[in-house]
Amino acid sequence: MHPHIAALYNSAQKPSRLIIGLMSGTSLDGLDVALCKVTGAGLNTHIEVLNFTTVDYNDDYKTKIKQVFAKRECDLELVTLLHPWVGKLHGDMVNQCLHTWQIDPASIDVIASHGQTIYHCPQSQHNHKSFTNGTLQIGDSDQIAVTTGITTIGDFRQKHIAAGGEGAPLAVYGDYLYFSSAVESRVLLNMGGIANLTFLPKNGDANGVFSADIGPGNTIMDAYVQQHFTGLHYDDGAKIAKAGKINTPLLNALCNNAFFKLPMPKTTGPEVFNLAYLKAAQQLTNTHHLNHEDVMATLNTFTATVIANALNECAERAQNCVVYASGGGIHNPLLMAQLTALCPRIKAFKNTDDLGVNPDAKEAVLFAILANECLAGEQQHLSNTAQGIAGVTMGKVSFAD
Repeated sequence: MHPHIAALYNSAQKPSRLIIGLMSGTSLDGLDVALCKVTGAGLNTHIEVLNFTTVDYNDDYKTKIKQVFAKRECDLELVTLLHPWVGKLHGDMVNQCLHTWQIDPASIDVIASHGQTIYHCPQSQHNHKSFTNGTLQIGDSDQIAVTTGITTIGDFRQKHIAAGGEGAPLAVYGDYLYFSSAVESRVLLNMGGIANLTFLPKNGDANGVFSADIGPGNTIMDAYVQQHFTGLHYDDGAKIAKAGKINTPLLNALCNNAFFKLPMPKTTGPEVFNLAYLKAAQQLTNTHHLNHEDVMATLNTFTATVIANALNECAERAQNCVVYASGGGIHNPLLMAQLTALCPRIKAFKNTDDLGVNPDAKEAVLFAILANECLAGEQQHLSNTAQGIAGVTMGKVSFAD
């Protein structure tokens, strides 16, 4: 038996494993690095987040990625070069974190790497009859493994595509395994660049579980701020949006998209919801004259409206739903206040801190759970083809040498 296979086998037999979860989202703000102690597997999974940080991306990273991010046409040579470059950079960032935390790399069982999404392309979006769903993440896991000396599990989304899914949202697997409850129905709401949710009925019945992207989270707001406010990357505390007034015609135009009428499950991305989408809505409504504050106020309400519509659909399926939020959107007080006002049938809005997981770390933790399932799990417990949830094990293994 190859020594690396033997090491994986030994890790799988241990009662608990040290797994580093990595997440780089569409906001391009930084690499989330979560050092997790994972005990058990399947519905008996327990997570302890030992360390967490976000390693900020510098302007060079953002500039390079934005040249290929969510673009139908881009430089193929640059994509090819970025794939190993991002992987090497992420490996260096992991090494930096381990040094800071004074953790011996040899003690880590595996790294779980999501990679950097540069294009997400479900069939409902591309409309090419001869193709099915597609998604592409760069950041070669071989580079991470060689750079860190730690076996790396990555490229999770491709198995989901192969099994007939859209490659997203994958959060449903970790949400089901770790956050299901016998005493309350829960909605796990993540508000990153794109907002997504997982609905977990309190009876734990997999047939009642569903997950979907529900529309823009921070993506258009962040892009607008970066375009018009020098030195700012996002609307800190919603100060800009709070200073503006909602423009109803523009809001209605933004909300008028076929995606919102699609049944769940569904996925989307910045390929659809971006500054070009905003510009088209402004042209349609002749609202180019709006000041930046009014645009931001309208965008904030747009995000709140589409999220609230999805949450209210969940509330129709189960009484007394509790929402547990995560992602950058939880730091937007205006957005959270709007959601509370627009969702009177939701019992309470909390965040995943109340469930023992840092809401900023949740996505990285979920990929650690997926890696744990790849390593130590059995047949996937969650399968609901009607909701696009494939009963498959995800992740590709890269050895360090």
